[in-house]
Amino acid sequence: MSQAATAGRLVGVRRRRRTGSRSLGPYSAVGLGVAVVGFALLVLIPLAVVVGAAAAGGAQAFWAALANPQTLNAIALTVGVAVGVAAFNAVIGTVIAWVLVRDDFRGKAVLNVVIDIPFALPTIVAGLVLLSLYGPRSPLGVDVANTRTAVTLAIAFVTLPFVVRTVMPVLEELEVDVEEAASSLGATGWVTFRRVVLPSLVPAISSGAALSFARGISEYGSLVLLSGNMPNQTEVVSVRVLSHIENGDVASAAAVATGMLVIALLVLTGLDLLQRRVARRDS
Repeated sequence: MSQAATAGRLVGVRRRRRTGSRSLGPYSAVGLGVAVVGFALLVLIPLAVVVGAAAAGGAQAFWAALANPQTLNAIALTVGVAVGVAAFNAVIGTVIAWVLVRDDFRGKAVLNVVIDIPFALPTIVAGLVLLSLYGPRSPLGVDVANTRTAVTLAIAFVTLPFVVRTVMPVLEELEVDVEEAASSLGATGWVTFRRVVLPSLVPAISSGAALSFARGISEYGSLVLLSGNMPNQTEVVSVRVLSHIENGDVASAAAVATGMLVIALLVLTGLDLLQRRVARRDS
């Protein structure tokens, strides 16, 4: 048996506990009811209102709003950048999480705190920070304002922590003994990571990537100052929706928002299916 196959079989050493289904007790039933009501009030009802507003003008008006060339360009830019940034975050975020969990170095605690700064900053402040560093008066001599690079940079800045924070807890819980056993059988560091560690990280990585994508397609504040919001060039969907609202065209705004909702659901469903497939394979 090859070293890679032997290392891969070690994943089966870790078995996940399975909890059987049971009927809800009185307290659990109350908790479930509160959760469903809260979720409906905060998420389901507002989404239903948006979809209803999009459908109020009829199918023809709905498709006309989505088929507008300026809207299509905004959707293509937003989705394309969000997908690319999510893939970038999946790699870089995993590397950062690995360094923070497995390595000890001076300044580790500071880095661990700095990672969360994009979460804490108001998005408009993040945009101002990025404009100061990468705008016309950049102290670094790098001016990407009013370009698609600016859109990518802004979305990457606000979404990077998602993968880091979803992967770190999984890395902390992984049993190092399994990796050491793989190494003792002759597996290289790369084989051990690819066949033993990575399969356990894939669900967390995909969850972080999904969160990155969802945040990316909805980002607005950090883009306002840096991207320039130029139609057909740097205009993203959130800005396009706002322009419809400012012009009094609520139906078109709702139609674009509904279209992005469908795209987000498709991507999130695909990533969820990937997680389930990996979980079944490793169980």
